[in-house]
Amino acid sequence: MKKYIIPFFAVLFLSSCEKLAEPKVYSSLTDENAFRSKADAVAAVNAVYARLKQPSGISDSYQYYAGFQMAITDFTTDIGHSFQAGDISQLSDSKWSTSNKYVNFAWQHQYKLVADANNALYYVPKIATLTETEKKQFLSEVRFLRALGYMDLTDSFGPVILMTEKDVEAPAYESKPEPTPLADINKFIIAELEYAAANLPLNYVGNAVYPTNDVGRATKGAALSLLCKLYMREHDWQKAADVAKQVMDLKQYELFPTYGGLFAESNKWCKEFIFSALADALNDGTELMNHFGPLNNPIVTDRWQYYAVSWYFWNSYAKTDERRESFFYDYIGSDGLRYQQPVAGQTNPPAGVYFLPDVATKKYADPAGSKTYYDGHGIPILRYADILLCRAEALNELNGPNAESISLINQVKARSKATVLGAAATFTKDGLRDAILQERGWEFFFECKRRQDLIRMGKYQSVVNTYLTAVGKQAAIDISKHKYFPYPQAQADINPNLVNTGRQ
Repeated sequence: MKKYIIPFFAVLFLSSCEKLAEPKVYSSLTDENAFRSKADAVAAVNAVYARLKQPSGISDSYQYYAGFQMAITDFTTDIGHSFQAGDISQLSDSKWSTSNKYVNFAWQHQYKLVADANNALYYVPKIATLTETEKKQFLSEVRFLRALGYMDLTDSFGPVILMTEKDVEAPAYESKPEPTPLADINKFIIAELEYAAANLPLNYVGNAVYPTNDVGRATKGAALSLLCKLYMREHDWQKAADVAKQVMDLKQYELFPTYGGLFAESNKWCKEFIFSALADALNDGTELMNHFGPLNNPIVTDRWQYYAVSWYFWNSYAKTDERRESFFYDYIGSDGLRYQQPVAGQTNPPAGVYFLPDVATKKYADPAGSKTYYDGHGIPILRYADILLCRAEALNELNGPNAESISLINQVKARSKATVLGAAATFTKDGLRDAILQERGWEFFFECKRRQDLIRMGKYQSVVNTYLTAVGKQAAIDISKHKYFPYPQAQADINPNLVNTGRQ
């Protein structure tokens, strides 16, 4: 009989494989043992907030509010520009398809925000140890976040499929529902925000539910501000004006003294920010500085200027407007070249000069901020300057040019030392509307507002096509086709009721 000698290392290997094949289970999360404590509820709520910066899941860190939300809202207008190739370049030319990855990311992650909110709203009320005060707090935060998700979805795609916590209880995985009419989703969002506004605190100083001053959480002011934005979108001007005034009357917010200081990475908690997606460089950083930072800059180093603004937009600033200085528009690079705007009529730069294809912004590339690969920039979603300009716009739509609208606009202008507007009598309603639109562009670039502003004011086609023509590109926008983005092809393949026609 033959004898086989097994080497000692092979015995160890077989023993190791056996151990790996039978892992020791230390804990198991099930319907029976999950969602039992206040800590579980807080974790569920925090997970919904985390979706605001959720990476796409591919090799690069494309993120919701820290990336592709800006791509679809600013690059499809006269502001955003990218010299990079691929899908971002398509958006930069105001062209896109049903397979554009940024549009696909938007759909996926806006719905992931909604899905996580639905899960929390289904399970948190089942936690028997929570007080009624705690339940109202948690549910109000999550309902605000779900409303934000549906605002983004309907801004982007118009009618979408309305899913709630009821779908968590009885999921229909094989169903192919038709999109919910936009009017019904609007009613749903209004109910969400009215509940949140009625139950959220003004701030979290000395809050009974959270042990610390959790300034990044949703507040009454945030819920009212988002409600104002919905009424603005729907041209319900009186309600928009009234809700904006409610936010102002809370006395919780004020304009920061300087525009540049407002976006310093260290200034995440100032009173102008009503609600933001927050980050910390060491724990949950974003790639904002990498994508927005300037090419070969000696101070903000090793960045690739993936997201930038067009020279066409930057040149619209008056030289006295301090917001003009929020860009890297002329500097000596780390390679010794001078980086500057192309000279009209010159195809090739002279010796020692590099012609920048577009202009990087300091808004998300703070020279005094993080030097790590991931940075700690926050992304403002709702801020006080927006509310002031919303009320100014709503009052103009209701009454024509008026002293209060002029005063509100000039508060924002004065902060940046921009030339203030003259008396109301010097404007027509259309003229003041145009002035507000221009002001909003200068103030809110890369804050996910430009495309919706243009659509709301009926200027999307004319403004963007004028820009494209001015820079030598083909006019691309037809508002009868481009008010909404197409449903992603991958989603339409799953659900044939997602039809990309008739959504105007």
